[in-house]
Amino acid sequence: MNQEATPSSLTEHNLLAIFEWLQLANGRSGSDDAEQLLRQLLLLRDTPAPTRQRLKILDLIYKETRRVVFAELPKLLEINLPVSRKIRQRVRITQDLLEALTQEYFNTLAELFDPQGTPASSPPQATLIHITQCLAWHIRISHLAAAPNPAGLWQKLHSAFHSARRLGVHNTSSQNHSVSLEKVYAGTLLAAMAQPASFCARELEFIVEYVESSLKPVQILETTPNDCNGIFWVDLERDFPAHALVRRTPPGDTPVLFLTGDSSAQQANAHLSALEQGASAANLGLPAFADSHAGQGVLRRLQSLWGNPTKRKFPRRRQSYRINLCSGLEQLWHLIREPERASEISEWMVTNESPDGYSLMHMSGETTCVRVGDIVAVQAKDERAELKPLWHVCLVRWALSENPEHIELGLQQLASHVIAAELARPQELDSKHIPALILPKMPPLRPHAGIVVHTGSLPENANRLVLLIEKENLEIREVSPTELAEQTASIEVFNVSPVETP
Repeated sequence: MNQEATPSSLTEHNLLAIFEWLQLANGRSGSDDAEQLLRQLLLLRDTPAPTRQRLKILDLIYKETRRVVFAELPKLLEINLPVSRKIRQRVRITQDLLEALTQEYFNTLAELFDPQGTPASSPPQATLIHITQCLAWHIRISHLAAAPNPAGLWQKLHSAFHSARRLGVHNTSSQNHSVSLEKVYAGTLLAAMAQPASFCARELEFIVEYVESSLKPVQILETTPNDCNGIFWVDLERDFPAHALVRRTPPGDTPVLFLTGDSSAQQANAHLSALEQGASAANLGLPAFADSHAGQGVLRRLQSLWGNPTKRKFPRRRQSYRINLCSGLEQLWHLIREPERASEISEWMVTNESPDGYSLMHMSGETTCVRVGDIVAVQAKDERAELKPLWHVCLVRWALSENPEHIELGLQQLASHVIAAELARPQELDSKHIPALILPKMPPLRPHAGIVVHTGSLPENANRLVLLIEKENLEIREVSPTELAEQTASIEVFNVSPVETP
């Protein structure tokens, strides 16, 4: 006659099953084990076990989770928006695993704050670093998937740092970690201070690698730093990464911590200057992406985002009207040349606007060509349509996608209309011409005329360009680039001035 399993035998059975699975998983590659790892973690949650033994298993699961995360990250670099249901489901399982592992680690810390004074089973810094790293990975994946962070995630990260400060271990490393918890925490905050929604996935990965490998650690202070422009503050009780002091002041009744981005901005400026003078990313100890035009564009933007955050120029006004949107320089170029043959037009709802841009919500049509940092054109519909319909040209500043059926964009307006042209150098008129868009002056937003080209397509050190414009007759203009006004992974915008003919 079979007897019912005793609690001790059930515990032994569950722990043995978890250990056997982990032994089989040891040495694997890829990210396919996320769901199985989550199952082992949930099985451990339902199994009573001593804290020391539980921590041993959690550390083994952490090791396999790290492998899953780093196999998943490269898959998120080329995703389209909105993220497909299949990819989002895979991402969700990985993030559920990270969240569950974080909670199990938090549970083991209860003995550290036991009023009875029970000795800890192991040094707390290793557990707290694991918590911080899991939450940092979770945030990193959300940014790559253009998704908002789940509620409470930043509060958990702040809580881990606060606990480490209380225990005096925030600046110490552990046996298996060469970096301190504060370095991981401050690096995660610094990456978030760069406004992740305004970068594409490859740019975001570059920022994370750059912060981790190429910058000096950011100091976290208890008082407002002096003689700094890029001051940010963190409320450890709020579910938010960091606020720029110039945009919002901290509440007077809440203790906050401060960070400054000035040092990081200065380092980015020094690295950019060295790259522009011919140094290679490898020689500077930078990620290889820094050698590209897009990488240098990121460094240029980081200088401002970290070292000189600014207030919003104009107030937003809530709106609710529909527009058509065309995305991508090639599509816009053909749209301007032959508007009657326009294709790949999608429909969006304007949710708010200001003189320098819009926030949009997708309604219908394809969005696979929409990229953060790319150029788009929008045209009002129905009762908001202009008497003379114009395509307003904008830069996609940010994108968010909460689910596979939803995507929101933030646009910065560049011009109320553009001219399609082909670009050539005077000495190479017979070579293949480069598609370009001419931006007219639009004071005060754009005090200079400009041209838009694909990133990296303009010849280096070009000081004189020929623009060919097809109207009723062929029009030829000679211009000189005077300043690089915008640079992203997709497009570059140069301010230009006309070349005076003798």
